[in-house]
Amino acid sequence: MTEQSTTPSAAQASVTPFLMFEGEGGAAMDFYVEAFSPHLPAGVTRRDLRDDSHPETKDSPDLIGTVLHGEISLAGQHLRIFDSPPGHEFSFTPSISLFVDLPSTCTAEELDELADTLSAGGHPLMPPGDYGFSRRFAWVADRWGVTWQLNLA
Repeated sequence: MTEQSTTPSAAQASVTPFLMFEGEGGAAMDFYVEAFSPHLPAGVTRRDLRDDSHPETKDSPDLIGTVLHGEISLAGQHLRIFDSPPGHEFSFTPSISLFVDLPSTCTAEELDELADTLSAGGHPLMPPGDYGFSRRFAWVADRWGVTWQLNLA
């Protein structure tokens, strides 16, 4: 008997980080693209907002304008963004972070600037420095609690 795989091929499959916000998904999308665009290719690839015709907005008009489906691209890596209508008792945690290998043309000063931009309203977990494993490294939490590890190899 021959067993057939139902697993999609690598060409069909993908793994994409999915970031869930509570009403600030659009602001986060804009912030990330603006923060990263001086250092690497960045842009909004999709932004579908809830409008007054969306079923969820009938009972909750405050959801109008929130992100139903959003996607940004940072150096070719896609991040999906979503505004969750119900409040949650959880948030982002540093146990999962987005690791960014900056291009070799990036300077230590540029990494420091990016770390400062991302951590505005948040906080550093490891401030920019030489930790012995790369030319320069920083680990920061942004104002939403999303953590970013920035690396100059």
